[in-house]
Amino acid sequence: MGKVFAFLADGSEEVELLAVVDILKRGGQEVTLVSVTGKKDVVSAHQIKIQADFEFSEVDCKNADVLFLPGGMPGTRNLGAHTGLLNSLKEAHGENRRIAAICAAPSILGRLGILEGRKATCFPGFEPELKGALYTKQGVVTDGNITTARGLGYALDMGIELLGLLTDENHARQVKEAIQYDHISV
Repeated sequence: MGKVFAFLADGSEEVELLAVVDILKRGGQEVTLVSVTGKKDVVSAHQIKIQADFEFSEVDCKNADVLFLPGGMPGTRNLGAHTGLLNSLKEAHGENRRIAAICAAPSILGRLGILEGRKATCFPGFEPELKGALYTKQGVVTDGNITTARGLGYALDMGIELLGLLTDENHARQVKEAIQYDHISV
């Protein structure tokens, strides 16, 4: 079983967060919601209240196999302003642990230099912030230990991709079939 820390801040895109979390949990992975706001209660981009499992100060990011960042505004800016999270992302990247980001959140990885020389995608308009990345319009792309997705429409695809990486393609396919998701990614 993989251990995933899903980070959230006020203004995070709730469906990007919860769709990925849902797929991973259905697939038997341990997912922990971690708030970077200094409190467990977070208000999403569309004013939905979400309660995190822990505050950032209560977790050790070294214990996670995957660090996942949802997008949304101003959530992405709020995640990108948290020094502890940024340091944990750099450390995870240096240790070749998996990092995933969707929508605007890949811009955080770009500003940290984590995408240098890697294929990556993001929400249109954030491409200039993917410093050194080989930008692609793919919905979801994995290059080494980094997985990025373009936006909300690809949240289920990202969850399935991460599940396949944490387990295997057959298990991910079984979860995909169980939720009646027969969308074919382009």
